[in-house]
Amino acid sequence: MQEQQGSARGDRREALKARHRGAIVGAASALMHETDGAHFSVDRLAERADVSRRTVFNHFGSLDEVVLEVLSRELESIVDGIDAALASEDAGAAAEAGLFDRLVAAVRGGDLVEVVTRLKRILGGDDPEPGPRQAMLFERAFTDLNTRLAATLRRHRPDADPFAADLACGAFVGGCLVAIEHWEAATGGADTEESRRVWDGLLVRMASTVRSGFAPGATAPGAS
Repeated sequence: MQEQQGSARGDRREALKARHRGAIVGAASALMHETDGAHFSVDRLAERADVSRRTVFNHFGSLDEVVLEVLSRELESIVDGIDAALASEDAGAAAEAGLFDRLVAAVRGGDLVEVVTRLKRILGGDDPEPGPRQAMLFERAFTDLNTRLAATLRRHRPDADPFAADLACGAFVGGCLVAIEHWEAATGGADTEESRRVWDGLLVRMASTVRSGFAPGATAPGAS
């Protein structure tokens, strides 16, 4: 009986911890979406989440860790989309396609554009040029994306060399960050039908450049 009571208390504690963590992340997301960016204080976050300041720091080491959790959850849709694309692809085509090409094909069409513009907006608020802190958090979120993509890719291709899978994911995420910079410079960061065409063109060039091994003089499709 005592053992059962102890187990029940432990379950309640875990449920309470999960509820508090969810409330903190939800409050941070709401504050960031309300055009305040990532500039809110711990006190304001605690008040919005209806928890104490101490509770916030019981779950997160800093405000940046809270913001990073929000960004990671926003990027979850990209991982889910790639997961679904890899699960539904034809087995014969999967055997022919390279790991990198499979990742690129999964984010064609603009879904990543939508996520990136949302992330930039909630990170920077009304500021069109996020500062060093916001840029660091953005890149850290993509580093976390890299880890989750590698796990997803290895699950779908258990026969793949782990080094090759990790390298493909690292090249993909790093390439996406470069493509995002060029896409923003070319389109102003607006999510439109034309800007999505620009995005797809950059992804095609990225895949072609990686496939050619950055050979001197190679012209990727879509290059001007």
